[in-house]
Amino acid sequence: MPPKVLVVDDSSLQRTIISGALGDRFEVVGEAENGREGVELFESERPDLVTMDIMMPEMDGVEATGRIKSLTDETKVMMCTSVEQAEKMKEAVRAGADEYVTKPFDEDELLDTATMLLN
Repeated sequence: MPPKVLVVDDSSLQRTIISGALGDRFEVVGEAENGREGVELFESERPDLVTMDIMMPEMDGVEATGRIKSLTDETKVMMCTSVEQAEKMKEAVRAGADEYVTKPFDEDELLDTATMLLN
């Protein structure tokens, strides 16, 4: 049974790209367009990995990461963020993010990072 992944990003294009890149090796169990939806889907799906955008409406990725990590430390959180968001990335690490990739990312880099986190 492949590891389960939840994709959280306010851009439908980014969700499609991430799901497509990870879909061959992982089971994408859901997609959310903001942190609030991401936390709700996390609670019902309990994925092994969450890919998380930082800047989103309703609840940003830093707060969503903190909430997920307060529920379990077993799930890995990989931030998918722009290079310009260095300060927010530091906040995400403090909230419990395990790794990050920068947008625009190479799909092989995304897959390699996700695989590394789950091994």
